[in-house]
Amino acid sequence: MTVPQPDVTVVIGAYEAMPYLVECLASVQAQTLDPARIEVIAVDDGSTDGTGEYLEEFAGRAPMPVTVIRQENSGGPSGPRNVGLGKAAGRYVFFLDADDRLGPEALERMVAMADRNGTDVVLGRVEGVNRKAPQSMWGRTLDRTDVFSSNIKFTLSAQKLFRRSLLERHGMRFDESLWTGEDALFTMEAYLRADGVSVLADHTCYYLVGREDGKHVTKSGSYTLRFDSARALMRLIAEMVPAGPQRDILMVRPFLVTLLPQFGPKYLKDSDEVRRTKIDLAKPLMETYWTDGVARSLKVNERLRLHLVAAGRPELLKDVLEFIRAKKQPAAVLERKGRRVYLAYPHFRDGSAAVPDAVYLAEPREARGVPGHREDRVDTLLRRVARRARRVMPSRDAGPGGRRAAA
Repeated sequence: MTVPQPDVTVVIGAYEAMPYLVECLASVQAQTLDPARIEVIAVDDGSTDGTGEYLEEFAGRAPMPVTVIRQENSGGPSGPRNVGLGKAAGRYVFFLDADDRLGPEALERMVAMADRNGTDVVLGRVEGVNRKAPQSMWGRTLDRTDVFSSNIKFTLSAQKLFRRSLLERHGMRFDESLWTGEDALFTMEAYLRADGVSVLADHTCYYLVGREDGKHVTKSGSYTLRFDSARALMRLIAEMVPAGPQRDILMVRPFLVTLLPQFGPKYLKDSDEVRRTKIDLAKPLMETYWTDGVARSLKVNERLRLHLVAAGRPELLKDVLEFIRAKKQPAAVLERKGRRVYLAYPHFRDGSAAVPDAVYLAEPREARGVPGHREDRVDTLLRRVARRARRVMPSRDAGPGGRRAAA
């Protein structure tokens, strides 16, 4: 008898996951999608706390088929996910971390959304339990969107529904050479190759659970790993999206989320050697990927810090970070009858520092909060036109992010 293809394969990579694994698996068993339409592939990555044994016990009683694979510890989440993906038979794949859990009806709703809209990736709303979860992309449900015209670039974790044929067609796997940020690389590539992305914002599909032992947190390791992650993601974006406004939109993510935190107030506590190394590691990234378009997308304090990193001015950067750490507020300098707002962080119009005024210029979104600011209607209209143009620029055949362009 022919066994029907499952709708979704749930891949669970598990390492030292007890007791959180109990609720994780219970959330899978409680799904409203017909158990015959779900398969679970669980990979125990060398656990010593009973994780493997509990997975096997679950496999013996679960209403859906469960395959348990036990292996020596691989050192990270990529290996187990790749093993599970290689065994998956479902039309879709969902990567579930063993210390998190699915929301009620999550798989049924996400599969239905993908089928209804013909999209290759579905993001289900995420809520944090004892930890923060991404928020900016859940404003409203979107049947069909893309990475350029939504905020989905700010959630690059692997906990999403992926059409398996997309992953297989492009031979997509998690990069096992990265110790952090491997899921960002995988998910960004999927966004760019996808024939549409759906966002299910009105129903919680995933609970991101904060463990008391802190083992859920991305491996801290050496700060150099963060630069490895940023470098890999920037390189991927540059390879898949031609230079221009759309690439700039995506580059904001690694600059803002991965690189900038290395030059936050904690930088003041770093040793001189670490500071020099961070500047040296950032230099080729700034030279290759930092553009005016990326800079304009950031707030003044963010842009200023990265400008000083790019310019190799750590002595000025320290002054800015001391100002930020002290929670001081910059004076607003209004010119052109309030249509231009500069935020006077340290070294603004300091002749010896020679930082361009443009670095301190607040873009409209930030300037609107300044008393006396007046919106320039012409600039506003031009920005709206530019945004609209960016959204329609990619063609089905050759545009950046289009299916053929990304193939």
